[in-house]
Amino acid sequence: MLRITELKLPLNHAEEALPAAIRNRLRITPRDLVRYTVARRAHDARDKMDIQLVYSVDVTLKNEAAVLARFRRDRHVNPTPDTGYRFVAKAPANHQGPRPIVVGAGPCGLFAGLILAQMGFRPIIVERGKVVRERTKDTWGLWRRSELHPESNVQFGEGGAGTFSDGKLWSQIKDPRHLGRKVLTEFVKAGAPEEILTEAHPHIGTFRLVTMVESMRATVEALGGEYRFEHRVDDLEIETAADGTRTLRALVFQTGERLAVEGPVVLALGHSARDTAHMLHDRGVALEAKPFSMGVRIEHPQSWIDEARFGPCAGHPDLGAAAYTLSHHCRNERTVYSFCMCPGGTVVAATSEPGRVATNGMSQYSRNERNANSGIVVGIDPARDYPGGPLAGIALQRHWEEKAFAAGGGGYVAPAQRLGDFLAGRPSTRLGSVIPSYRPGVKMTDLAECLPDFVITAMREALVAFGRQIPGYDHPDAVLTGIETRTSSPIRVTRGADFQSINTVGLYPAGEGAGYAGGILSAAVDGIKVAEAVGRSLAALAPPAVAAEELAA
Repeated sequence: MLRITELKLPLNHAEEALPAAIRNRLRITPRDLVRYTVARRAHDARDKMDIQLVYSVDVTLKNEAAVLARFRRDRHVNPTPDTGYRFVAKAPANHQGPRPIVVGAGPCGLFAGLILAQMGFRPIIVERGKVVRERTKDTWGLWRRSELHPESNVQFGEGGAGTFSDGKLWSQIKDPRHLGRKVLTEFVKAGAPEEILTEAHPHIGTFRLVTMVESMRATVEALGGEYRFEHRVDDLEIETAADGTRTLRALVFQTGERLAVEGPVVLALGHSARDTAHMLHDRGVALEAKPFSMGVRIEHPQSWIDEARFGPCAGHPDLGAAAYTLSHHCRNERTVYSFCMCPGGTVVAATSEPGRVATNGMSQYSRNERNANSGIVVGIDPARDYPGGPLAGIALQRHWEEKAFAAGGGGYVAPAQRLGDFLAGRPSTRLGSVIPSYRPGVKMTDLAECLPDFVITAMREALVAFGRQIPGYDHPDAVLTGIETRTSSPIRVTRGADFQSINTVGLYPAGEGAGYAGGILSAAVDGIKVAEAVGRSLAALAPPAVAAEELAA
């Protein structure tokens, strides 16, 4: 089978146009083309008057070798890559050996547990929050009634923070083994639409993610895995040998229950498990500070973004709700960029701690809400902005989240400001034509009280620049809602090339909260990599050499 990339067709092309384009591209007759499947579909909207659909297709031909030889210097015609997943280890039949433990049931922990279960190792998955459906009810309690459940919310519970998001399933990580394909395939098995296998920027949305997470839990359990919800890890028992080697021996939960560690432990904590980070630091587990970003959520009517991006083609079903990606390097040497853009979505309360306000964006699969929203965030650097140890970034996040809570007046109401007022440096006293979607609600105020001065300065410059890139983006009635602080973990639990903690034997840090991913797909891929390392360890297999680029990813 051969793969052809960069096949471009008009937006409203006929069904026959694609096989005709394949034949024309390869200079073959209809008889030579046995079959074809779409591997990927994207769109090119740089010319709004002539938007093109861009295909990658896999084709089966009668004489593939001859065609491939003819196009051997064409980078757009190649053998179809093998994207099938192969397990690196397998437990013996009826395995009764040590059971691995996975801490956390977000995307990383979910896939670490799934892969370990599929390899036959019967993992135990412990999660501080509730099952996803109960957690959803608690989350809506914050949004509708200002009732925060500190252990069951947007951040904590089965499915992780990604459950209440746009459900984006793409990433810029290097993926030479096509582990992302394994993630997407398992999602389809669990009920995701098959089109996520071919769309260039697939997404799922919150409601579908809930049922998918439930389905994947059932799969893990059917393979011998075990879940223990409402089990927060409050302590680690670590044994130190005479030579200084530290070995993890047990987990201690908030209930006082102790779980002895017989095999490896995958630590797939989320980026908001701040109390766990403090506990790890107290127990001497190697941590380091890492960069993250802070800013606000910006909202425009989705129709404005559609028209700006797609012109007269706005609303076309093959295009859907328009998205954007923006970045600007400012005069104060700060970079401002759009983060987690949610077409046709809502801004949601994303705090997990009392007395603090944090926001995020969410959308459903349909992406048909009135507004588009995105984080507009500024890079925060440990050396420059929060020196003082690996936990200093958490302290910085908490400080400004408390400021936002106070500016909102309590009840998890968020501070908000019209863009025109923000650029002019004056508080907002009323809304304009754009109605914010955040619940429990917003209070119009001055966001300069809620973020560091350098963040405010950089955003003011960048938002004007973004208005030059997307006409109307700097409209004075656009709404800014604060604050966005949970872009990524401000810590990294340091691990070695074997994916194990550099100073605690048996502990395998993984995913976004441990500092090795950013988003659903990359967290799930990291969960697979760590599960493979654990599987090799349990099967007493020597790990193969790992390519440097894979480790970096």
